[in-house]
Amino acid sequence: MTPLRVAHVSFHADDQRRDGAALLHAWPTLPSVANAVSGAGVDVVVVQTAHADETIEHNGVAYHFVNDERRIRSRLIGRVRAESPRVVHVHGFHHPLAIWQLARSLPSVPVLVQDHGSLPPTGWRRGAWRWALRRTSGAAFTVKRQAEPWMEARVLRRDVAVFEALESSSMFTAGDRDEARRATQMFGDPCLLWTSRLDENKDPFTMLRAFETAARTLTGARLWCCFGDAPMLDVIRHRVAESDVLRERVVLVGTRPHAEMELRHRAADFYVQTSHREAAGYSLIEALACGTTPIVTDIPPSRRIVGDAGSLTPVGDADAMAHAIVAWAQRDRDTLRRNARARFEDALTFETIGHDLRKTYETLAAACGP
Repeated sequence: MTPLRVAHVSFHADDQRRDGAALLHAWPTLPSVANAVSGAGVDVVVVQTAHADETIEHNGVAYHFVNDERRIRSRLIGRVRAESPRVVHVHGFHHPLAIWQLARSLPSVPVLVQDHGSLPPTGWRRGAWRWALRRTSGAAFTVKRQAEPWMEARVLRRDVAVFEALESSSMFTAGDRDEARRATQMFGDPCLLWTSRLDENKDPFTMLRAFETAARTLTGARLWCCFGDAPMLDVIRHRVAESDVLRERVVLVGTRPHAEMELRHRAADFYVQTSHREAAGYSLIEALACGTTPIVTDIPPSRRIVGDAGSLTPVGDADAMAHAIVAWAQRDRDTLRRNARARFEDALTFETIGHDLRKTYETLAAACGP
């Protein structure tokens, strides 16, 4: 049988104006997901907004970088049409007008839009997005429940097909914990790792309250905090400094290179996260890839990702998370590491993503006929 031809499309332009090769390196999810789909038996081509025209063949997949300086979209859409796809997979809801233009230009081709962390629009934008997305055939989220706010806002049609698909996976491996601790100088019994931004959604105050309570029982515990954007950094520093427990047990590491995070995940016994909302859970997936047991809030994407390989506690409940940290710290660490890595291999690999997306494409293509 002839493989199903699918075009992956992104309207997101790189602010740094990098060339195609640099983008493939800087945005590893772009080639990794395309490779996963190709490996699942799909004939995939990638069309990416760029600042210069360029085509690169990478692992058997063609990447067409299309100059879209004026944001007219006609050149990029023309490139997609020239590829004669049976299904179009748009990454992100962020450019609804462009999605409408694309769907209108390919009236017999189903268009799937995958969420990459957007929130439903409000005010007048809600009506504009509803109009622009009315031609969309399908929407993909980490879990179907994430589509509900979009439908309640009537941005997505109630009858639109909703699919579950992870945004990405990880190439991290479990490695050796002791070597990772020597390399990172992390320690603790248990050793906990935080890798989220310091903002209200990530809720670092709940994390600190939970750790402070748990550390009174776990006298050897240490918490290592890596983060990027940190609008709450000053108040977090103050909170740590004013607590005798936190001041001695918490290390605010700051921003570290992504490659180093593999070692930090390996070094940790537990990965902690107190998010109110997540789109995909990249760091959570990386933790499981390294065999690090997650203790995280019970939100839909985390529930899907963690399975039974970690703890899920109510959002904002520091006492429940403290109890979970103490309880899970009593378990055999080697068994926990094996279970975490097994969860990753069973449900969170790029191979899983490729298989899930292939089924999604086949369903959409079949619904539109031969």
